[in-house]
Amino acid sequence: MGTPLDSRDEQVVEVLDRLYDAYPDTTISLNFSTRLELLVAVMLSAQCTDERVNKVTADLFEKYHGAEDFVSVPREELAEDISSITYYNNKSKWIQSACQTIIDEHDGEVPDTMKELTDLTGVGRKTANVVLQHAHDVVEGIVVDTHVQRISRRLGITEEEYPENIEQDLMTVVPEDDWQEFTHLFISHGRATCTAINPECSDCVLEDLCPSSKEDHDVDLASGESWE
Repeated sequence: MGTPLDSRDEQVVEVLDRLYDAYPDTTISLNFSTRLELLVAVMLSAQCTDERVNKVTADLFEKYHGAEDFVSVPREELAEDISSITYYNNKSKWIQSACQTIIDEHDGEVPDTMKELTDLTGVGRKTANVVLQHAHDVVEGIVVDTHVQRISRRLGITEEEYPENIEQDLMTVVPEDDWQEFTHLFISHGRATCTAINPECSDCVLEDLCPSSKEDHDVDLASGESWE
C-alpha cells in the first residue's frame, strides 16, 4: 500500500535510510580529473545522458587541457568535437564564453562561489552546485536534476514544479548532511527503478511509502497525469 508517512520530515528520513541501503556506493557518474573538466562535463550533460557525455569527453579532454585551449580554437571546431551531444552548437558557445570569463576574471581557475559560477554563460544553480560539491567540496544546495525532480514529486516530498523551487523546498526538509548524497541516491534509483516511463513499482524499495505507486494509485504525481 503506497502511503507516505505522516510528515515530510519522516518521509525523507525513511526514504534516505532505504536508499542508502539500496545504493551504498553511489556517486557522481561523470568522468573528470580537473575542476574545468567537471564544469565542461556538467555543461554538456544538460538534456544529455552522462554515458554519452563520458564518451565525448574521453577524447575532448585529451585535446583541451585548460580554458585557453577551449577559447583558442574556432567555435565550429569545438562544436564538431562535441557534435554527438544535444544542443552542441549552443553548448560550444557557452563553453567558450565561460572559459573566456574564467581567463579574464578568475586567472584561469574555476571559481568557487555560487554567484561567480552562475555568472558564467550556460551555468545555472544545478551546474554550479555540482561543481561546488565535487570540485571545491562546498555543499550549499541540492542538485535538482530530472531524477530528483521526478522522484521527489512522486514520493510526495515536494509539490513544487520547477528545479530552483524544488531545491529551496527540499533544503527545508532534507538534513544538510545528506544534501549531496540525496541527489546521487535519487539518480541511482531513477535509473534502476523509478524511471520516467513505466517505473518498476512492484520491485521498488519505496513502494509502500509512495503515493504515486502504480500498485495503489492512478496518478503519477511527478506529471499529474494518469498512469497508462
